[in-house]
Amino acid sequence: MARKRFCLLACLVFGVSLFLGGCGSSAGSSDSSKSGGAGTTTSSKPSSTDLGGEGVPASGSPGKNQAGSVQTGNDGAKLSPEQSSEEVPASGNRNNKPVVLVPEASGETVYGNEQASIDASHLEDGYVMVQYLGQVQKVKLQIKTPEDVTYTYTMREGYDVFPLTGGDGDYEISVWEQRPGKGDYVNVLHETVSVVIKDEFSPYLYPNQYVNFAPEDKTVALGSELVKGAVDDLDAVTRVFTYITENITYDTEKAQNVQSGYLPVVDEILDSGTGICFDYAAVMATMLRTQRIPTRMEIGYAGDVYHAWISTHIDGVGWVNGIIQFDGSQWQLMDPTFAANSSSDSLRDFISEGDNYQVKYIY
Repeated sequence: MARKRFCLLACLVFGVSLFLGGCGSSAGSSDSSKSGGAGTTTSSKPSSTDLGGEGVPASGSPGKNQAGSVQTGNDGAKLSPEQSSEEVPASGNRNNKPVVLVPEASGETVYGNEQASIDASHLEDGYVMVQYLGQVQKVKLQIKTPEDVTYTYTMREGYDVFPLTGGDGDYEISVWEQRPGKGDYVNVLHETVSVVIKDEFSPYLYPNQYVNFAPEDKTVALGSELVKGAVDDLDAVTRVFTYITENITYDTEKAQNVQSGYLPVVDEILDSGTGICFDYAAVMATMLRTQRIPTRMEIGYAGDVYHAWISTHIDGVGWVNGIIQFDGSQWQLMDPTFAANSSSDSLRDFISEGDNYQVKYIY
């Protein structure tokens, strides 16, 4: 059966110190004042805090996913996330037509002031869109989940997309300006929103800052070509994984020099044929999401190294947290960066120990 065919790559230890950098960094939660009510709001008595550094890597192409509709393939037909999982055709081959869900700042529910705007029109789809309107160069966004995990992003020009990966509940969304010459940050907008996500997989099918793609991207088209003729999702994952690990090489120099605030541009990674952990994860997540396979980008620690990898959801199996291979009876972790640069059993042993992978953030 398909599972028995799902045998990707066994790996060996590959200088995990090479994977430092390029995968983001954490920042603590902010102490900010709330603004109440719906519609346009302002923040009373802005507070200040030291957010430190550049925080988690921020958006790649500003405004890339600002408008539009939920699209599928080239015919423009609209699909909701619930409709995006298609049955296997009678021929036995899996439908490889890409489905690109495009976030929209539709303006139905907006909180804001002269400095920033939060478009909360599509919370039920698992994302929020935020834009900065002021003149300060260094601006941060913080999103605190119902589980009190704080995500820190660097704001870019125009509306950008931020996933709500903490499930249902109240999220605190805050925009912070760096005070010129001071180094610390002042809160200019704070809002608490209540979220009920109608499809639990939506946050892992839409694009966002970290997994940023659009219908016209060549990465989307290549993913469709790679899985053409695949029997099922397992076969599709195998094909994408194998292509990436055989065609993208690890960029040691980039890892050593990557700047804080970096985010992959997936088509550029394909063109260069090189990348760091963040790049591998973003390209693979793009291909799988647009093939209707929910995929999480996960950032945390592999041993004591800050690192990025992916997890996928397989029907009948559930979330497979970082597969390397399935031998017919056992799942092992999937880490495309390690797989692409390794070839012995030592790393397989490392990644098979679940405690060696500690997830801090999910995108």
